[in-house]
Amino acid sequence: MNQDAHSLTLAEIATRLGAELRGNGAQRVNGLATLRDAGPEHITFLANRAYLKDLADTRAAAVLLHSSHAQSCPVASLTLANPYLGYAELSRLFDPLANRESAGVHPSAVVAEDARLGEGVSVGPQAVIESGVVLGDGVIVGPGCVVGADTRIGADSRLHANVTLYHGVIIGARAILHSGCVIGGDGFGFAHDGKGWHKIAQLGGVVLGDDVEVGSCSSIDRGALGDTLIGDDVKIDSQVQIAHNVQIGEHSALAGCVGIAGSTRVGRHCMLGGGVGLSGHLTICDGVQVTGMSLVTNSIHEPGIYSSGTGAMDNAQWRRNAVRFKQLDDIARRLSRLEKAERGA
Repeated sequence: MNQDAHSLTLAEIATRLGAELRGNGAQRVNGLATLRDAGPEHITFLANRAYLKDLADTRAAAVLLHSSHAQSCPVASLTLANPYLGYAELSRLFDPLANRESAGVHPSAVVAEDARLGEGVSVGPQAVIESGVVLGDGVIVGPGCVVGADTRIGADSRLHANVTLYHGVIIGARAILHSGCVIGGDGFGFAHDGKGWHKIAQLGGVVLGDDVEVGSCSSIDRGALGDTLIGDDVKIDSQVQIAHNVQIGEHSALAGCVGIAGSTRVGRHCMLGGGVGLSGHLTICDGVQVTGMSLVTNSIHEPGIYSSGTGAMDNAQWRRNAVRFKQLDDIARRLSRLEKAERGA
């Protein structure tokens, strides 16, 4: 992929990354690409041994990699202890969206008279900033966004197009909210009288910490009474549903289509794989990893990796296993009777 935003020398990149350079530091590159696709104008990286086979044939100007692979590199190299972390920094250096927006309010935007906008704020076309909103320095509000009354957004946060923040939401610094996400919608609260449902007003709010990222079309509901709380540096993928009064600890990551029911608490440094479901009112301790498509119905009090469900298999085998699964209770009872009979003999 060719990126023409600007070019950097290998020496400049090495300094930014704290990497050890082997090669011509004056060589300029203007983009980042894969080992296979890179040309002489690109820098590339090797962070996964699965792609080691592509290293010998790369046409890149330089490769970011671990020192253990430097001798096998046919071009200039930049070595780091953690090449994947270096790749993350590289990606930001060549991000075509970086610093593209200029400060100011588009003429078609609607901004309440009492809203407070910090230095260098950008408000895009058709955006709505309601009464009592506070936008920190350098905040970017994309086209079509709605920022509800009394919401506060910390410095250098970015709302991509068509983000909706309901009233009273608090967003920390350097947050990134992707298109279509909704923060602060009503939690799913209703009381049943035997005939129909009666809505429970959701009186809490939502608080997102610093450096939080929320993917497109994800929803974080406001609390019924207290706030829904998302800790610092939490990363949330697309199409995730977080219900009212959920709490997620710092540095946790949620992959796509995760669903968390109301009042569940997820600890720090947790990872939830794609499609994971957490029932309500659970406690998940720090350092838990739940693999994709797992359903968690009980609290987890010990760190580790947890899974549920079955992996894909041949359909005929799955059907046989499904029949046997229905027989497990009867088999267990029969085994118990046999064990008792054996002990009594």
